[in-house]
Amino acid sequence: MPASKPVDISEADAANELMRLAREIAKHNKLYHAKDAPEITDPEFDALVRRNAELEAAFPHLVREDSPSKVVGHEIAASPLSKVTHEVRMMSLDNAFSAEEVEEWVARVRRFLSLDEDEPVAITAEDKIDGLSCSLRYENGKLVRAATRGDGQVGEDVTPNVAHIADIPQMLSGDVPEVFEIRGEVYMSKADFHALNAAQEEAGGKLFANPRNAAAGSLRQKDASVTAKRPLRFWAHGWGAASDVPGKTQEEVVRKIEAWGVPVSPLFTRVHDVEGMLAHYDKIGRERADLPYEIDGVVYKVDRLDYQQRLGFVAKAPRWALAHKFPAEQAETTLEAIDIQVGRTGKLTPVGRLAPVLVGGVTVTNVTLHNRDEIARLGVRPGDRVVVQRAGDVIPQLVDNLTREVEREPFIFPDHCPECDSEAVAEEGEVDVRCTGGLICPAQRTERLKHFVSRGALDIDGLGEKTIDQFFALGWLESPADIFRLRERRDAILALEGWQERSVDKLVDSIEARREPDAARLLFGLGIRHVGAVTARDLMKYFHELPALREVAEAAHAGDEEAAQALTSIDGIGGAVVEALGDFFHEDHNKAVWDDLLSEVSPPRYEVETKESPVSGKTVVFTGKLETMSRDEAKAQAERLGAKASGSVSAKTDLLVAGPGAGSKLKKAADLGIEVIDEAGWAAIVAAAE
Repeated sequence: MPASKPVDISEADAANELMRLAREIAKHNKLYHAKDAPEITDPEFDALVRRNAELEAAFPHLVREDSPSKVVGHEIAASPLSKVTHEVRMMSLDNAFSAEEVEEWVARVRRFLSLDEDEPVAITAEDKIDGLSCSLRYENGKLVRAATRGDGQVGEDVTPNVAHIADIPQMLSGDVPEVFEIRGEVYMSKADFHALNAAQEEAGGKLFANPRNAAAGSLRQKDASVTAKRPLRFWAHGWGAASDVPGKTQEEVVRKIEAWGVPVSPLFTRVHDVEGMLAHYDKIGRERADLPYEIDGVVYKVDRLDYQQRLGFVAKAPRWALAHKFPAEQAETTLEAIDIQVGRTGKLTPVGRLAPVLVGGVTVTNVTLHNRDEIARLGVRPGDRVVVQRAGDVIPQLVDNLTREVEREPFIFPDHCPECDSEAVAEEGEVDVRCTGGLICPAQRTERLKHFVSRGALDIDGLGEKTIDQFFALGWLESPADIFRLRERRDAILALEGWQERSVDKLVDSIEARREPDAARLLFGLGIRHVGAVTARDLMKYFHELPALREVAEAAHAGDEEAAQALTSIDGIGGAVVEALGDFFHEDHNKAVWDDLLSEVSPPRYEVETKESPVSGKTVVFTGKLETMSRDEAKAQAERLGAKASGSVSAKTDLLVAGPGAGSKLKKAADLGIEVIDEAGWAAIVAAAE
């Protein structure tokens, strides 16, 4: 879980939110575990739990006695079924939602066990079925009691009910320990679930929300004859109390349980490293839609039982096991508010504030609504129930309004900037509304400064968003050139709360190291509309010097056709870029900012040394996570090899380099028949050229 302090939340607010989360999660736990009547989706519940964990990690002294992180399931409510105390507690599992979290879990296991880097840690992996946890106690091979998990300590006795589940034998075959509790999941297949709901609807009975609820409601019946009519299944994934454990590894014991006549997951396997774990996760993910039962992830367990014993437990979960949940690509939530943000180019972007929901493996609280036309198309207003989508490398987006017909006041898009009250208008033929205030608008000034120091631009360490906001409020930063005059304010910065000599010196050194910046990065950092990082490099490869670019851009704006043609002759430069450059240099305040900046910095002549290679003259796109280099480094390599590095896949793309997590770009490349290689393949091309 994240260990950093959540943004913009005080200790008091954190305490209040933890109190609210404890109550809300307890409520939904009861509805889910005790009443089989959930009111929210699994992704919404996961988002609440994840938020609670984030706050507890940031404020450990605020962890409550009734914290959800200490609770397994829910205390058994009033029930016609008798209660059973588990001899060995039935635990829950910690969740992971990304490959990085899985890698960190394995690293924690290795650190805890003090293992050398070359010492293997075998892991079992199996699909996590969405069912009801159940413990089966066998004595001398005979089933004597079956119980639900309940709160982990006390469950419900369902022994008569499981007698009607064909997968659960009344007697185990083979050499069985005197006492052995088999633990697993009672579930219902997708086909049986749909058939049951169809029968329920025809009879005017209760419809179940999903197979898990159907299985839980069918098993937890006072009258076992009702259970007998429901098509329930079972498979084992572990054990509890045992007079003897027939094996030294998780795999050995699971296979022994299978040999006794109890089903286990057909996708259960054993792997030897993180790569194997993630490969099995991806395999199961691809097969998920075609499986006859519902699953929501993959469960990993350290294979060696002596390692499991050493690792032990924390709170409600074992250290030696982890549930790697599948991302929900869509989820429902509530649109709580619509805020207007002003970007560095003056664009007014509506942002939807959401009740937290887990989508695509990420807790989403904000979603872009793009522009006023999109708001009108969806008809959204605060209070609406909406569907949010996040798939692959696509940012969260709102795809449907489920309460469009509910009467509410429509959202009125502003016609003045919320930051400076300047008029906000849309240019002819455009849907985006922009503030006309320019550099007099504080939002644009601060956002442009943040962009100027960002990683893709000048990459100045120590000047984060909060620092820029603070220095701007003090009147120290009005334009990019002011950044290079901060060394004159060293003593004043040191006097501010939170600053030490070391941090001030580090900031000043970082700024001074950019006195001779890369010209393309400097150009990109100015935030000229339509001039992105790739366009900036294309321009500088042609002009080499910034003054030369300015001269031609001003001439093109003045009507010089030859100058305009010189710009559009550059591959990738179109009329929109020519117009944007001309507009920028036509404004006196922009020219003043430009001149002031170049009085402080001296970019060297821009040159890109290229080599002949198999990708010379080709267009290369990088997607997914690159593990041995940054995206900027990879693009620079492509340019040195005579290729053009593009940010999007099109029919003009010649090669796609795809790392882990590649999404829509990989699919589009496949559809277009574009050659795809992995990072190792790209490294081989680079090595061969050098």
